Amino acid sequence: METSEFIRILDREGRALADAAAGAGSDAKVPTCPEWQVRDLLRHTGVVHRWAASFVAEARTAYHQEDGLPDLDGAELLEWFREGHRRLVDTLASAPPDVDCWHFLPAPSPLAFWARRQAHETAVHRADAESALGRTPEEIAAEIGADFAADGIDELLSGFHARTRSRVRTERPRVLRIRTTDTAGTTDTAAGARTADATGADDAADGAVWTVRLSPEPPVTERGTGGEADSEIAGPAGRLYLALWNRSPFPEVTGDASLAALWRERSAVI
Repeated sequence: METSEFIRILDREGRALADAAAGAGSDAKVPTCPEWQVRDLLRHTGVVHRWAASFVAEARTAYHQEDGLPDLDGAELLEWFREGHRRLVDTLASAPPDVDCWHFLPAPSPLAFWARRQAHETAVHRADAESALGRTPEEIAAEIGADFAADGIDELLSGFHARTRSRVRTERPRVLRIRTTDTAGTTDTAAGARTADATGADDAADGAVWTVRLSPEPPVTERGTGGEADSEIAGPAGRLYLALWNRSPFPEVTGDASLAALWRERSAVI
C-alpha cells in the first residue's frame, strides 16, 4: 500500500472515530477496552496523534515522550480530538517524502512509517469507538478493507512482535500460523513487497499466511506456510485484524488452542 493511501485511511478513520464518540457520549463504556470510557479513548488517541505529528512536523530525530492527557471533556474534548487528528493528516500529507525523523519499526521511510502506523492506530481505536455505540465486532470488521487489515496483521506480527518487548513466548519451540481467508497470498506491505514462500501456489489460493515461531526468545515471523504448525488461527482479514489486537474473539482456531490463549494473554503491545 502507498503512503498516500494510508493517509487517506487515517483521515477517514479519525473522522469516523470522532463521529462514533460523539454518538456514544463521553460517559459511554468501551466494551473492547473494558477499563475505558469514551473520554479515555479520545484523550489517548488525541495525544498519540499530536505525538506522531510532532516527529514529522519538527523533523525530530530522537525519541521524546508523549504529552500528558488533557483535562477536557464533552464537546471541548471532542473538538480537541478533531483538531489534533486534522493536524496529523495535514502534516503527513504535506511532509516531504524524504523527511528525516525518529520512528520505531522498519519502513521504507520515516514518512511511510508514520502514515502506516497512525492509520492502524486510528482504525483500531475507531473500532473501540464503534463498540461504545453497541456495534458488534463482526459489523465493524466488515467495514475494514481486507488488504488494509492484512497489512495491519503484518505490521503487528513482523513489526511489533519482532521486538524484544514481545511477551508472546513459550518454554519450548512452538509454531502458530495466521491465515486470512479473503486476501491473496502475496502481501504487499508498507515495509516493502512481500511474497509467499516457495510453496507459493497453495498460499495464493488460501489467503495471506504468516508462520510465527515461538520460543523463549522474541517471536520470529515468516510470510508463508513454512512447514507444520501446532495451531492455526484463520478467518476474514478484518476479523483477524481485530482479534489479533484483542478487540474480538478469534474467528477460527484449529490445533493447540493454548497458543491462541497465550496470544490473548500476552500480546498486548507495550
